[in-house]
Formats: sequence, C-alpha cells, structure tokens
Amino acid sequence: AIISGGTGTAEDKIKAFESAGVRVARIPEEVKTLLAEVLG
Repeated sequence: AIISGGTGTAEDKIKAFESAGVRVARIPEEVKTLLAEVLG
C-alpha cells in the first residue's frame, strides 16, 4: 500500500492494512510493543 499519484491517504492505507489483519503502529512508540507481541 504505497501512497503515490495523489490517490489514497495514509489513513486509507492504514485502514486497508488493518482490515487485512496487519497490525499497524500509529505512532513510533507503538513499534516496540507490537514487535514484542508479534515475536512473543
């Protein structure tokens, strides 16, 4: 999901990822928590 050519917003892309079951960190501080949960 790449934002280019003036189509789609970052929020649209995030929603598409999340609806496909991909966990998305909304802010940099969430990356550590998501990685810890995913990697166990």
